[in-house]
Parts: sequence; C-alpha cells; structure tokens
Amino acid sequence: MVAALVHHAQRLARRCWRQLVWLSGDAEQCQSLAQALWQAHPWSAPLWVGGEHLSPRKARTRLGAEHQLVVLDTHRTGFDPEALGVLAGTLTAGGLLVLLTPQPWGESPDPDYARFADHPWHWSELSCHYLARLARQLQASSQVVRWRADQTLYLPRLPVRKADEAESGDSDCLTSDQAYAVTQLVGLKRRRPLVITADRGRGKSAALGIACARLLTHKAQRVVLTAPRLSAVESVFERVAALCPDGRRVATGHFVLAEGSELIFLPPDVLTEQVNAQQQGGDGSYLMVDEAAAIPSALLGQWLAVFPRIAFATTVHGYEGSGRGFALRFRATLDRLTPQWKALTLSAPIRWRSGDPLEALVNQLLLLKAPLPSAQTAGRAGATKVIDRARLAHQDAMLEKLFGLLVQSHYRTSPNDLRQLLDSPGAQLRMIEQAGEPQAVLVTREEGGFEATLANQVARGERRPQGHLLAQSLATHAGSRGALTARWRRVVRIATHPERRRQGLGQTLLGEDMDAAKQQGAALYGATFGAEASLLRFWLALGFTPVRLGITRETSTGEFAVMVAKALNSEGEVVLAELSERFLAALPGLLAFELKALPAAVLVVLLAQMPSMPLSDREWQDIEDVTTAHRDPALARSALQALARIASHRALTETQQQAHQQLSAWAFQNIALADAHNDAVKSLRLAVNSLIEVK
Repeated sequence: MVAALVHHAQRLARRCWRQLVWLSGDAEQCQSLAQALWQAHPWSAPLWVGGEHLSPRKARTRLGAEHQLVVLDTHRTGFDPEALGVLAGTLTAGGLLVLLTPQPWGESPDPDYARFADHPWHWSELSCHYLARLARQLQASSQVVRWRADQTLYLPRLPVRKADEAESGDSDCLTSDQAYAVTQLVGLKRRRPLVITADRGRGKSAALGIACARLLTHKAQRVVLTAPRLSAVESVFERVAALCPDGRRVATGHFVLAEGSELIFLPPDVLTEQVNAQQQGGDGSYLMVDEAAAIPSALLGQWLAVFPRIAFATTVHGYEGSGRGFALRFRATLDRLTPQWKALTLSAPIRWRSGDPLEALVNQLLLLKAPLPSAQTAGRAGATKVIDRARLAHQDAMLEKLFGLLVQSHYRTSPNDLRQLLDSPGAQLRMIEQAGEPQAVLVTREEGGFEATLANQVARGERRPQGHLLAQSLATHAGSRGALTARWRRVVRIATHPERRRQGLGQTLLGEDMDAAKQQGAALYGATFGAEASLLRFWLALGFTPVRLGITRETSTGEFAVMVAKALNSEGEVVLAELSERFLAALPGLLAFELKALPAAVLVVLLAQMPSMPLSDREWQDIEDVTTAHRDPALARSALQALARIASHRALTETQQQAHQQLSAWAFQNIALADAHNDAVKSLRLAVNSLIEVK
C-alpha cells in the first residue's frame, strides 16, 4: 500500500498537484503506517505535526516554508482547523498531506475543543457537529485518498493534466500575473493606489518583496511596510534579502541596503501614531500594506491621505482575513479619496497548478470560499428565527451562505470560527431569511452567572476561568463583582448583506434577541468592538451605554476596543449603573494620559454620555476672555471642557462639528491645533467662537 501511494504521489507531481490522504484507525497503527510512508521516498523537507512533534498551534510558524510531505496527527492533540489551512499552503507539487484521525471520527469532541470550552464546561461535554461534518465530507469526496489502517487503500482517479502556464518573462517571478503585479508596484503613481487581491499560494507577498527590492535599489530611499503582525510579511523580507545580498537585516522588522535605503516594518498602531505625529508620509514616501483585510478601513483611509504612493494587498479568503469583505468596505473610501485607484488580481498558483485536488478540498472543508448569499431587495424581510446548529451542520448550502455573510462583514475570520459557530457552548445563531437566502445573521454567547466567591477571586486577579470575555474584562478592570454574577448575552458577530445595510435588519435582529434574552433570565446584553465613531453611535442609538474603553490600541487593528451594555432587568440596571459611573469618573483622566491618542470623532461621541450642567456666569466670562481678549486658553480649560460637553448634546452644523472635535481634543487631550503656539491659539479661538451660540 505504501509503494502504491508513493507511485500515486509521483503521478501527482507530473500534474503539479497535491492531495490529502485520510489515514484513520488506531493511533499506533496510523503512526506506524505514516512513518513507513515517510521512509519510503526521499520527500523534500517532510514535516510531522502533532503528537511529540511540532504542535498544531505552532503550524503558523511554517508559513512561507515548503514541504513535500506533511503528516497532521490528531490522535493526541485533536484537530486544529487553522493548522490544516496553513499546512495545505506549504505543500508543494507532488506532495501529500496525511491526516491521521481516530476511527470512527466525528462522534465525540476532541482535546482541541478545550480552546473554546468556556467555564464551567469541559471539552468532552461539547457537541461535535463540526467534526461530524468533516468526516462526512471526507468520506463522500472523490478528491481524497482514503486509507483505513486495518483495510485497503482507496486511490481516486486523476483527471487529465491541463496545459502548463505561460512563462512569466521575469527571472524573479514564477508566473506572468506575479510579474505584472511587480511591474505595477514598482511603477506606482501619485494618488493612484494599487489594490491587489489573491487566493492563498499566489505569490502575493513575494511580489511585494520583489517590488520593494527594486524600489529600494533604483527609486526610493525608504519603503514602509505594515501588516497585522510581523510574521505575515516575513516572506517579503526574505525576498528582499535574497535580491539584495549586500544589504543586512539590522532588526527583525528593518532591512538596510548597502546604499542606505531601507525597508521598515511598522505595526498598524505604531504607524498610525507616527502618521499623527507627522513622522511618516509626505512627498516621495511609499507604503505597502499586506493583509489589508485585517485592518479597519478607517485606518487604511488615514494612511491613504498621507502616503502619495501606496499599495494594498490582501488574501481573498482564509485565515489572513476576508479580501472580499475588504473590497466591499474600502471601495467607497478609495472612490472618494483616490478615484483613479487600480485593482489587480493574482490568479495563477505558485507552488501547484490549477485543478489541484487539495486546494479544492480544503476550500470545501474550511469554507474558505463560502459564497455571499443573494440579496433579496423585493418585498419585506420576514421575522427573525433561531437556527438549530445540529440541523445547520447537515445543510451545506445554508451553512456556506451564513458563513459567507459573516466572512464578508468581519475582517478577522479564521477556520476556527466555523467550528465555534457549530459547537461553542452557550452560542446561538439568529437569522433573517428571505426567499431561502440569509440577509442578516447574529451570533451571541452566554456569559457570567458566576457564584460570588469565584467572582471575587476574578476581580482580585486570583483566578481567570476560560471564556466570558466581556464579563471577566469588566470584573478585572473595573473591579465589578456584579458583572460576573449577573447573566449576560454578548454579541459575538452581527452581519448584514452589503446590499441590505441601513434597512434596519441589524436593529431588528438585536431587538428580538434582546427580548428573548430577557425572557430567558439574562440581566445584561453587551458587545465589544473597535471604537469607531459611526459604529459607536449605532450602539448608543439602540440604548446601549459605554462601560469600558481599552487604554491601548489593538496592535493588529490600530483601534481602541470599547465595550457597551444594556440592562434587561432590575439586577442589570444596578450592575450597569455601577459600571457606567466608574467609566465616566475615569474617562477625563484617561483622556489626558492613556487615551490621548483616541480619535476626536470618538471622543465627542463619548462626551455626550457625560453629565452636562449649564455654564455658570463665571464660566461664560472665562470663555469670553479667551475668545475676545488675550486670556491664555490653558487658564480657562475647565470652562472650555464644560462648553465641549454641552456642545455634545446639541445639534451642530458640519462646521460646528469640526470645531467641536478640535475643541474637545484640545480641552481633554491637550492636542494643539497647530505647530506654532500663536497659530494654535488662534485656531482654538475660532473653534470656540463657532460653538458659543450652542448655549
């Protein structure tokens, strides 16, 4: 059987394809057969993941590597969906990905479920709809080599090989569309950004590296590179190092050529801070953004305004983020700021040829190409309904559409999310469906309900049970024991079809789910998200109250995280009152120090939550002295803060809104309105004058 499988791999190599081998049975038998296969052929860089070897959770460290044989052993550690997605991308032509599982598989959860078994659940108590679905699809697929440890080997027929791809015409590039992408990147024009999208394995990051090397050699003194994390752009630095052997990597995120030009990596939060401080951007500057789908559109738009030459690259599907959702969200920003932007797609795979059985299978198993459902604009949407997850796991078409809806609406989606969707304890799905097509979906989880002793230990930092993100965060950071003893329902995801947005579907979902949560005994309803002004206004308009604001930017998104809550009964009202009081009491001090970088657009939304008292005669006198005389504004800061709070409760013109943001940022965060002191004071006086009439 081993010899037959090696021969099958050689046939795959002639087609430049790869395939998955499902080896199931007793752990020792499976491992023995896999070792025999390992030793039967001189595989290039074989890799064993699981058991006593590389942990599946460290599979991401293999991104950029190339292997001809990968063994993924799930017997001891369980099945890690993300590991499968990552490892499939490292397999080269003629390669085999050998998946070792128990037999039968999918009838009970495995140890990897411990990652989302929230307190007080044990992983063995969870459902296993996800694993059962995988087992069904592997058994039914014609693209899988099925190998039972105690039975014979099933080898699927391979179709006729397609014609080879055309040569790229560029010695550094492996495909013609990669070569075209490099040409476009090197020739970036002012105010004409390039947006590159690609499936995994298309050489997107390598194209960025080749282009950076050529730019630094011939055009640019510095190229700035950003991505959600440094590991995502390791292949960019590797390509630059290979093409510029005289240069050296002086730090993990910094490469300097012999001539002095440099490639520097800045995470999104640091890049944003430097842009705000005017330390990055300006004439002649270049910015390359990799995995742009995992970065909020607001930040991308901010960078777009200061870097004249900029490129955005992202993976269309998979663990790096959803490029499809990115395109939908960011297109409006591009059209407004740089209408001459250009889109480019990499289609040809680098390490294998089109028609590859493994890529098609992994896309199916992990729903990496989950389709967006059809928008139903005719007629009214029906009532919401709760989805039975056991049934959903057997409804492949509906599951794909629901997951596709979630993927395009959220910039951080991973293969693990599908498993949690089907098997996470305390999770619930609610949907609005029309003509058989999901138009909006809400995913929630139950939190809290801790007994008093454990809640006290968590608040004191002595215990940290798994899960309960919102409730535990409020207990840990705000010291609220009641936030843990009360029962919560937390919004995990909410997604509306892009063509059905601003039609009240999300509001309907939330309203009906809050009614149901109240009837089921929940005391509070909450959500956590990146602090963006329009999103925060949406939640506040629904009656939610901000209860916590992170004091540092999320490294991967560059945003501050905000938590909001709404009471559903009298117990919730008591807890919410305490949380709100603590939050508002701490806010002014945080704004002056830890939250000095909070965007002014978010700040003015939060100011409307603070109590506002009418200005006294003395405060009006202080304000008048600033605007009409020569009083130093710093000596009237308290009066100007009071004016900013009052203005946050008034309807303002567009000009006044801008003035309000300027005044608030100066009054609470001490952000000057200009570099020169006299210019800054003049601008501040103009802003105050614009707001005086709101009294």
